[in-house]
Amino acid sequence: MKIEPFRLERYFAKYEFTAPYLLCCSDCESFTVGELLQFERDAQEALSSLWLGYTESQGHPELRAQIAALYQQISPDEILVHAGAEEAIFNVMQVVLSPGDHVVVHSPYYQSLGEVARSLGAVVLEWNSDPQRGWELAIASLKEILTEKTKMVVINVPHNPTGFLPSVEFLRELSKLSEEKGFLVFSDEVYRGLEYDPALRLPAFADINERGISLGVMSKTYGLAGLRIGWIATRNAEVRRALAAFKDYTTICNSAPSEFLATLALRHREYIVARNLGIIKQNLELLRPFFEKHADKFRWDEPKAGPIAFPRYLGGSAERFCHDLVQGAGVLLLPGAVYGEGLPHFRIGFGRKNMPYALERLETFLN
Repeated sequence: MKIEPFRLERYFAKYEFTAPYLLCCSDCESFTVGELLQFERDAQEALSSLWLGYTESQGHPELRAQIAALYQQISPDEILVHAGAEEAIFNVMQVVLSPGDHVVVHSPYYQSLGEVARSLGAVVLEWNSDPQRGWELAIASLKEILTEKTKMVVINVPHNPTGFLPSVEFLRELSKLSEEKGFLVFSDEVYRGLEYDPALRLPAFADINERGISLGVMSKTYGLAGLRIGWIATRNAEVRRALAAFKDYTTICNSAPSEFLATLALRHREYIVARNLGIIKQNLELLRPFFEKHADKFRWDEPKAGPIAFPRYLGGSAERFCHDLVQGAGVLLLPGAVYGEGLPHFRIGFGRKNMPYALERLETFLN
C-alpha cells in the first residue's frame, strides 16, 4: 500500500505548535481532565480505580450505549468504537473497497476520505460542490458520475471545510438513489450537533438507510480530540463484522481512560454542546463585521454549522497569503491547497475562546 502524504497534517506539523495564534482549528474548545471529572461527584474515585487491562474491542458497553443514544435507529451493538475518526475512515475503506471499485467523494474533502481509497487501487471521482451557490451539492451532478462500478459514495455533512449543510430532502434523495443503484453511503458526521439552528439538524445517514455508515468522533462537536475516540454506526451487519475483524490488525481495542472520559462527557453532552455552540456564535458575531469590512479582500460565505468556514481570498494566491500571515504575524490559517489544487480559499476556525485575539492579530496584519 502506497499513500500520498497528508497535506493538511503535514502543514499543521510545520506550524501548529509554533505559531502563537491558531485561527484555523477544526475542533471546539476543549476541557481538562479535572474539568470533566467535576461533572460527577464520584468520577475522580471511579477514574482512580479504573482497571488498565485490555478493553472490549467493540468498545465499552456503557460507552456504546451513550453513543447509540445519539441516533434513532441504532442499537449499542451496531456501534464500533475506534481510535479517533481517522482509524475508522481507514478501516472502512480497507474492508469495503477492492482495486477497480469506483468511489465518489463530496469535494472539497478531508484528504483521507479519498486518499485511502485511491491507495487501495479504487478510482476516486469528485462530486464537486458549487462555491457560487454556498457550496451546494446537486444530486443531478452525482448521477452524471455514477457507474456500474460505484461501490461507495462519501459525503461530509456538516461539511469540512465549508460548513455547508444540505436539506433532509437531499439526504432522502441520496438514500433512494443508493437503494436503486446498490452503492454504500459513508457519511462523515463529525460536526453533527453543531447546527446553528437546531431545526436544520439532519438525521444520521445510518438511521435512514440500513446500508449507510455514519462516522462520529469526540474531537469536533465535543472538543475532546485528545481522547482519540471515534466510532462507526451502521445497521449493515456485513460491514460491522468485517470492521471488527480488521480492527484486530490496527488498534485491537481502545484506551480504558479515554473510554471512561468519553462516556462521562457524553452523559453531559447537552451542556458541552451548548457551551461550544455559544463560543461559536459569539465568534461569528466578530467575524461577520470583519469580513464585511474587508469585502475587497475576502468573500465570506457564512456556514450553517460547525466551527469552520472557507472564505475566498481575492488578492491572489491564498497559499502565499497564509504563508505571509504566519511568518509576519504568527497567525495560522489553512490554505485551500491542502484540500485540492486550484482552491483560492482558506479555512478559518472559530470554535475556541481565544479566537478574538487571533482575529485582532489578523486585523493588524491587514492594516
